[in-house]
Amino acid sequence: MPGPEFPDVTVPAAALRPEANDRPTRIRVDLAAIGHNFRALQAHAGAPVMGIVKANAYGHGLVPVALQLQSEGIGQLGVALVEEGLVLRRAGVTVPILVMGGIHAPQVSQFLACDLEVTVSSIAKLRQVEAAAEATGRRAVVHLKIDTGMERIGVHSENAGAFIDAAVSSHWCTVKGIYSHLACADDPASPMTREQLQRFLHACGHFDRIGAPMPIRHLANSGGVLHFPETCLDMVRPGIALYGVMPDPASRPTVALRPALSLVSKVVYFKVVRAGRTVSYGATWTATSDTRVVTVPIGYGDGYPRSLSSRGEVLVQGERHPIIGRVCMDQFMADLGPGGSAYNEDEVVLIGRQGAETIPCEAVAQAAGTIPYEILTGLNARIPREYGNTASAAGPVA
Repeated sequence: MPGPEFPDVTVPAAALRPEANDRPTRIRVDLAAIGHNFRALQAHAGAPVMGIVKANAYGHGLVPVALQLQSEGIGQLGVALVEEGLVLRRAGVTVPILVMGGIHAPQVSQFLACDLEVTVSSIAKLRQVEAAAEATGRRAVVHLKIDTGMERIGVHSENAGAFIDAAVSSHWCTVKGIYSHLACADDPASPMTREQLQRFLHACGHFDRIGAPMPIRHLANSGGVLHFPETCLDMVRPGIALYGVMPDPASRPTVALRPALSLVSKVVYFKVVRAGRTVSYGATWTATSDTRVVTVPIGYGDGYPRSLSSRGEVLVQGERHPIIGRVCMDQFMADLGPGGSAYNEDEVVLIGRQGAETIPCEAVAQAAGTIPYEILTGLNARIPREYGNTASAAGPVA
């Protein structure tokens, strides 16, 4: 039996371009703000900055952010995965890139082929890098990872002597840096940061004890730069602060930073919900009186947290309005109240400023019961990103 016939459909070529995305929900990234934050953090630290662009540059866009920082004159970038480093090299990023995650032996040749710097976290890992370097005939540039309290990767600081000896004597590795990671620096009152600093400095002292040149020492993350100037040493590694967001509610805004990301959408439906009617899955919210409700086309399928159900807020026409009922996969509802009004296509701000009101990322995280890092990195590729306020912007990127 013949199948159904379908009419020929001609898709306009413009609709097939990656940048041709008219979805009302989008992320706006101010690259100029990131440049400002880089310069402000570097001035405050009094040390060069390694810009951390892992996890899609904390949701802001890996390649556009890295290119912006390169244009600003940054001397070092940091990523978590070799795959992130490869993407940057293919995009034309030429500055040194350190891959900070634990290495997988079969990938070491990729580090060397693309001139990526390697985190070496044990003597066994050092030997893996040496073997790959010898096989390819290319010396590896490495940073030694010291564990001062995270218990994640790295040699314990008290056992670092033999590790440093092996790295310094390596025929195939050049030791460019030595580093550790602070566990509690987001809290300026935490005593652990100074304990970690002392452990790290003692481990680094082994270079002096054996008469070897001291490599670049880097320890301070965003919290370290903001709260513990003694941890800044020879280089700093700000992550979330580079994007203008405080790492923790306890953090102090000791540097004048500018938030770089806004999350916006538009009203796609407006209706009156009668008293006694429920809204969204599970019927968890009930109108106590007739009220006006708008539907917004973004949900947990985009990385907007379901935990904001009946807890989050949005801005519509410059006023705050609560999210009501459960956040769905692709949309949610907000209550404008009995006297509120809005029109289809009105802008809705989820993160950012509208008029005199602002919803910062930190407030969204607090309402969701999580941290700003998770909010930013959870915003996935389904949301198109737009870049502005800088000469290096390349237009919308899907």
